[in-house]
Amino acid sequence: MFRSVLVANRGEIAVRVFRTARAMGLRCIAVHSEADAGAMHVAMADEAIAIGPAPASESYLRVERIIEAAKRTGAEAIHPGYGFLSENPLFAEACAAAGIAFVGPSASAMRAMGGKAAAKALMAAAGVPLVPGYHGEDQEPSLLAEEAARIGYPVLIKASAGGGGRGMRVVEREGGFAEALWSAQREAEAAFGDHRVLVEKYLARPRHIEVQVLADSHGATLALSSRDCSIQRRHQKIVEEAPAPFLPDAMRAALGEAAVAAAKAVGYVNAGTVEFIAEGDRFFFMEMNTRLQVEHPVTEAITGLDLVAWQLRIASGEKLPFGAEPSLSGHAIEVRLCAEEPRAGWRPAVGRLSRFVMPEGEGIRVDTGVREGDAVTPFYDSMVAKIIAHGATRDDAIARLRSALDATEVDGVATNLDALRAILAVPAFAAAAPATTFLAEHEAQVLAPPRPAPKRALLAAVAAVIDAERRQPAASAADPASPWEMREGWRLFGAARRVLRLHADGREIEVPLAYRSAGVMARLEGEEHALSWRRDGRDGAFRIRIDDTEAAATVLRSPGAVTVTLPGQGRWRIGIVDALEPARGDVAGDDRVASPIPGRVASVQCAVGDVVARGQVLVVVEAMKTELRIAAPVDGTVARVDVAAGDQVEEGMELVLLEPATASAQE
Repeated sequence: MFRSVLVANRGEIAVRVFRTARAMGLRCIAVHSEADAGAMHVAMADEAIAIGPAPASESYLRVERIIEAAKRTGAEAIHPGYGFLSENPLFAEACAAAGIAFVGPSASAMRAMGGKAAAKALMAAAGVPLVPGYHGEDQEPSLLAEEAARIGYPVLIKASAGGGGRGMRVVEREGGFAEALWSAQREAEAAFGDHRVLVEKYLARPRHIEVQVLADSHGATLALSSRDCSIQRRHQKIVEEAPAPFLPDAMRAALGEAAVAAAKAVGYVNAGTVEFIAEGDRFFFMEMNTRLQVEHPVTEAITGLDLVAWQLRIASGEKLPFGAEPSLSGHAIEVRLCAEEPRAGWRPAVGRLSRFVMPEGEGIRVDTGVREGDAVTPFYDSMVAKIIAHGATRDDAIARLRSALDATEVDGVATNLDALRAILAVPAFAAAAPATTFLAEHEAQVLAPPRPAPKRALLAAVAAVIDAERRQPAASAADPASPWEMREGWRLFGAARRVLRLHADGREIEVPLAYRSAGVMARLEGEEHALSWRRDGRDGAFRIRIDDTEAAATVLRSPGAVTVTLPGQGRWRIGIVDALEPARGDVAGDDRVASPIPGRVASVQCAVGDVVARGQVLVVVEAMKTELRIAAPVDGTVARVDVAAGDQVEEGMELVLLEPATASAQE
């Protein structure tokens, strides 16, 4: 066994590997970009080496810098994690050339499975079923269009090299093929350095099912149950579970046999995942991920295996001690907590985690690479944590996970937390196997506008504001402890009065207050309420008393707002209106096209003088593995273009200036 391991990655996977490696007695070495100098995985490491600026292309994707860091620190093995260089055969070869063990498969296995077209030819020879499609080398657009017509619409265009939903487009009819092909090829080239694509029949309501395989260098190859990863947004998974539910035993066995056949066809060694798409009782090979998967914890939960430990053992030459799949225990479900805005098209979000409280309890596991106070930047993936629940049955796991999400608190960055809660609450989720169309079919429930803030939430916000004011001494106070500096609302004649203005549910709410010795009298919706409160231990936890009723609430302060969580009822973000701020309204006019997030300009699709229509894509900005297609807000003429492909942009930065069409011109 090695004595030291370097993790050529960041975030939760680096933290995950370090925890296992340290338990095995190994020295842990981290690499990091400038943006990650204070990151959690760096703090955990025994030694850490800076490898470049924030963009991954200048740090985590630089093979020579990682190899040099391994040599400097005496690392005997490199674990690639997932993403970045994890499926790059040149990286595996560089490790071998430097005499460093690569914790993963051989470069030849990566090459065999890395190109989807070549991999599918291998799978056909191995007897693994394939989706009807075109997997050839000829990438002439006219030929691809002909093949799409032969296959029959709808079709799916997929990048030949890579995964994660990059370079993937669904085309419903012939008229949209050319634009979708151009877009997929450009994204594939940017993400993987390879513009080639394949075209396949698009299945209407498929399931995404995968099989974890584990193979040693002594000839043993095992299938470790199945996983269902069908609930996805932008072709990227957000809910995964094991074993895949509602599968006939014969189909489950056939999936395992096909996965083993696929791995053996390329001489696969180490941990990997064979992905299938299924509809009814039929399944088809999609691809093989020649690395550990993000969703590996659900397999660990039901098998009792530490897959990272076995990756390290296999890489050091150890033999698997079991000749068959370990017995399974219960059911596990994982959700990915991501920094994004689901109601804005699942747009990635950035910011600083002013509050980050993860759940605990029996059957609950959390994998994360961030802490409270850390920044979520536009340079890397938007996932901030994985929350996993394990129970005796699927219903038990769902119940535990719902409870865990209710106990999760995040503020400072927009997340998909409410959407995850809503997914688990959809009756169809518990009743039947979800398809990849789940979010589209249940969008009204998953992305429903939050219900109006109840009176208790509004008054909890009031309590938190006044409590914070009472605890904050005047900036000019010579003696903050002086009773003259206390903000208790005391007056010589009568009680102090004020009006607190809140913003919730798209409206401004005035709450007249009269201070009392214990709390305040608050008028809300025409009724007077005696309001008092006390802190309940940890930061943000309160016991709120309204008249003669007391209940728990968590209230998190952030600039200009508070987030109120009422156990079992929901959470609401309530604005605190500054009396001196201008009236609310749109900051930008219809002539201004700005970036909604920091990122890199992938392409500019307009030029000065172009006449454009409302909804026409003008600029594509890439951030956090996502492309944001920024469209014209109105009909008009492009007056100015302020960016070019490759430029880095900040949130709110102007990209294009339009001259809106006049009313007469539009008629």
